[in-house]
Amino acid sequence: MDRRISFPATIDHLPKAIEWVLSCARESGLGDRQLKDIHFAVEEAVVNIINYAYKDSEGDFDIVCASHDDGRFTIEISDTGIPFNILSVPPPNMNADVTERTIGGLGVHLIKSLMDEVNYRYEGNRNILLLTVLPSSFADSL
Repeated sequence: MDRRISFPATIDHLPKAIEWVLSCARESGLGDRQLKDIHFAVEEAVVNIINYAYKDSEGDFDIVCASHDDGRFTIEISDTGIPFNILSVPPPNMNADVTERTIGGLGVHLIKSLMDEVNYRYEGNRNILLLTVLPSSFADSL
């Protein structure tokens, strides 16, 4: 299965984008725990696009969901906004007092924590974020 869709980068399209990805994940046979992780990771990634990718202009984002023969499920989220490498964001200091923590980075940390693999590339004027969910047996052995 390889399905693709585009949405305007506006907050009112966020629920539709999340539900579309979850429907693809359900069709792939992913379990409830994986669906919850996907929900939070996709929500964070799309909200970042909506809030930061296009500044004061309008834009879109594309999502491609794919089930692979080896059991992997991938979600590719791309946009033509300002280049932003999610992997370059340092992890937040979770031990710091709340008043001493810097703003930002917690959502990126959440994405990295919930997905089995997170990859980024900038290609053809597009930010491309690839989120991978491994089959339970693969993820459990890591």
